[in-house]
Amino acid sequence: MKIDVAPGAVYLPDRLSLEQQGAIVSECLRLDAGPAGFYTPVVRGGHPMSVRMLCLGRHWNARTYSYEVSRSDFDGRPAPPLPAAWIALASEIAADAGFDFTPDLCIVNWYAAASRMGLHQDKDESRASIDAGAPVVSLSIGDTGRFLFGGLRRKDQVQSLLLRSGDAFIFGGPARLRYHGVSKILPGTSPATLAFEGRLNLTFRMY
Repeated sequence: MKIDVAPGAVYLPDRLSLEQQGAIVSECLRLDAGPAGFYTPVVRGGHPMSVRMLCLGRHWNARTYSYEVSRSDFDGRPAPPLPAAWIALASEIAADAGFDFTPDLCIVNWYAAASRMGLHQDKDESRASIDAGAPVVSLSIGDTGRFLFGGLRRKDQVQSLLLRSGDAFIFGGPARLRYHGVSKILPGTSPATLAFEGRLNLTFRMY
């Protein structure tokens, strides 16, 4: 099923099979056990984020709001590569939403029950990527999250969607700089077969 939320914004419920979700969880847990696993970013002003984060392909520096090769704001380790299978999957999902897209980075946020993400724009990618309207492909795995999707101004009206495990949400073109966030996690709503706690949100981008 394809649901057009706004021009350039598409919601694909149940886009990932349980098998696909399980494979992504396994890869995330494998990466977390490696030398550059998930960590808690600290933003400008010294406040820690409520999510744990792992960047693949390129690292997003939470202090400078810019991309870099290594995690200079944390441990200096290089960002792990973006798996080829994930690139293919994100490209396929983007095509379902009408976009020609090959990502070169992915930010994975691991939400706990109390985690939140305030309204923000994804605007730290290159000027060429932003101007081209290259989409963000967002995949939700695990507990359901209440996703907020607003307009091009922070004060614009906000829509609320419950993104469940296996759902995909894509926004690009005229929707690329819309404000969005996560206001709540619903603990205990993850499929029982997924062997982890919380919510994994994968956002694929093109730098």
